[in-house]
Parts: sequence; structure tokens; C-alpha cells
Amino acid sequence: MPRLRLLPTTSVLVMLCAMYFITYLDRVNVSTAAPGFAAEFHLNNTEVGLIFSAFAYPYLVFQIIGGWISDKYGARRTLIVCGLLWAAATLLTGFATGLISLLAARLLLGFGEGATFPAATTAIARWVPKHKRGFAQGLTHSAARIGNAVAPALVVAIMAVADWRAAFFVCGAISLIWVALWAWVFTEHPHDHPRISEAELAALPAAKGPAPAVPWRALLKRMAPVTLVYFCYAWTLWLFLSWMPQYFMRSFALDMQHSALLASLVFFAGFLGDNAGGLLTDWLLERGQSLPRARSMLVAACMLLSLLCLLPVLFSHNLYLSLASLAGGFFFAEMVIGPMWAIPMDIAPEFSGTACGIMSTGSAAAAIVSPVVSGFLIDHFGSWDLPFVVSIGLLASGALLALRMRPQDKFHCVSPALAMPSATANHP
Repeated sequence: MPRLRLLPTTSVLVMLCAMYFITYLDRVNVSTAAPGFAAEFHLNNTEVGLIFSAFAYPYLVFQIIGGWISDKYGARRTLIVCGLLWAAATLLTGFATGLISLLAARLLLGFGEGATFPAATTAIARWVPKHKRGFAQGLTHSAARIGNAVAPALVVAIMAVADWRAAFFVCGAISLIWVALWAWVFTEHPHDHPRISEAELAALPAAKGPAPAVPWRALLKRMAPVTLVYFCYAWTLWLFLSWMPQYFMRSFALDMQHSALLASLVFFAGFLGDNAGGLLTDWLLERGQSLPRARSMLVAACMLLSLLCLLPVLFSHNLYLSLASLAGGFFFAEMVIGPMWAIPMDIAPEFSGTACGIMSTGSAAAAIVSPVVSGFLIDHFGSWDLPFVVSIGLLASGALLALRMRPQDKFHCVSPALAMPSATANHP
């Protein structure tokens, strides 16, 4: 019986999906483990919020730097180094002795994961046909939401037989296995893969020479509206990722197991939303819709639907209505992912990794502020609903800003004087 072999293009998407799954597993495991280490180290909600957000400081910086590095040196080497760093950070979290060591481990996690998504976009730009990029971005990000959904149940299961530290040791080991497989499976350019077929190569973008120097000032200005929209979306994302297990536990007096289960259901709704958004944006383009309609207007509509779903949380204290509202809100919020991550490739295909890195700084900035502000509101006002008021306001703002992204206007290099020298350029 012949062995079933994945096409090289499919195997790249599978490996990227596994990476997205693992990186989010390593990011959000801390929110489920929080009751364990908070009790051991006597931490309040504001301090726990600081731990949640600590990784986002270096993560913000390395979004842009990591995008540039992956454009210049390739996704293979970038992700090998990143994977080793985030695996080490996850393992070190399990050895933490207090607030400072937890913060240090989370900072290292930010360094390791900062370049991952821009580097993945560099790989997608080379390995995925243009008409399937929305689907690819939705699919890979949906794997991240599976990581979100699995993390609470996995951490609780490990804590039931060991302790919170063991959860980080297991996650760190999974990360190291992925790094080894990535180094073995992935080639930077499709034409270098030993099993690539002529038919697959013909469907992929043509291979290009060394990337041109990045016109930083002009590209930053062009991507500013996209970055602001992504910040508005990501505020809600990080509210959910950081506080969802504890929201159910504290608001409805549930135990850890039931809280983790309900949080997983909400995150699974996000998985469905990621895939739906990616498929829908590509379908609209294939049906002849313009880029503004298939990208910008779709993002605006999904943000408005998300905020409408969240409104019942503010006026009802029914567990099942809250669960349905949160799941619906997260579903529509996650539908923006496919079109949003395709937009940098629409706008600046020559600088796709860098442009995605610039956009993703919006998420990193939200990851810094959202968990801390939410923890502060909970501590000082005793309300688990106030953080959702902030999210609703930002979703409304993001829907309006989405109409200014203009994905149909392709970015062009305007002046070499504004560019950073290419890492591969010849020097006298």
C-alpha cells in the first residue's frame, strides 16, 4: 500500500499551523496557570495582568525587526532561532520563583515570538498562490485559536496530576520538537524543495532576487491606518486571551475545570471565525468583488457584529447568555484575521514580512495595555464587565478606521534616501 505524502505546499501550511498552535499555547497557558502561581507568590490581579502583558514589550519591538529580518534572511533561519528562544522561555517559566522571574521569562517569550508571524507571512508569500492567501492566513491563525482552546484544558489536566510548573515543561518540550521538524522539512524557496512539482511551481509567485531596501518612513506611514485597526481588534483579543478563564471563575463562581471548559468553547468559536473570514475574503475576490469590499468593508462589518454580540454581557448575568455572547463576539472578531493579514501582502508584496510586522505592532501594543488596564478595572471597581465596555468602544472605532486602509492602493518605493541598506547589498 503506497504511503500518503503531503504535497510540499501543503506540508509548509501544516508546519505553520503547528507553529501558530504552539506559540499561542505558550502565550495563553499562563492565564490558566495564574490561580496557581498567584496563590503561591501572593499576587493581586494588577500584578497578574503585568505578567500577562510582559511578553508584549519585546514582542512589539521585534514585530518590525523580525519582519525585516525574515524578508532579508528568510523564514527558515528566523523561525529556528525564534523557536529555540520561545521554547527556552516557556521552560524557564516553570522554574520561576516569584514575580520578577515570571516577568523575566515572559519578556524572553516576547523576544522569541516577536518575529514568528511576520516570518510566517514571508513563507506564505513564497509558498501560497495569491488567490489563496486569505485562506492561508485564516487557516494558520485558526490553528492559534485551537491553541487557545486547548491550553486551558491541557493546563488544568496537568495541574490535576502535577502542578502549574509541569504545564510549562510540557509546552516547552512540544516547542523544541517543532523546531527540529521545521529545520528538517522547510526550504526557503519552493524551487529548492526536492519533491516540488512543476505544476506546484507554476501556481506559486515567481522567485525574486534579493529584496530591495526598505523605505521605512514611507512604509510606516502607509501602514499606519492598518496598524490602528489591528490595535482596535487586538484589544479585544488580549482581553479574551488573558482573562477569559478567570472571568467565568470569578463572575459565576465556577471551579477551574468548568471555567477552563467554557473558555475553550469561546476560543473554539474564534477558530471557526478565523477560517470563515479567510474563506469569505478569498471568495469575494473570486466573485469579482473589489479589494476594498473583500478586505476593508468585511473587516468593518465583522467588528460591528462583534460589538453587537458583546452588548448582552453588560446587561445580563445569565451564564449561558454570557457564553453565547462571548462566543459570538469572538467569532466575528476573529473573522477579521484573514482579510487583515492579507492586506499587507496586497499593499506591499515586496515587503510582506516587514509590512505585516508593522501591522502586528498594533496587536503587541494592545497586548501590553489591555491586560493591565483590565486588571486595574477589575481590582479598583470590582466589575468584570467594565473591560468589555472598553472593547466595545474600540471595536466601533476600528470599524470606522477600517474604511481608511485602502488595500487597493499598492505601495511603491518613493525614495532611496528613506531606506535602510539591505542586509544583502554589496558594500564598497
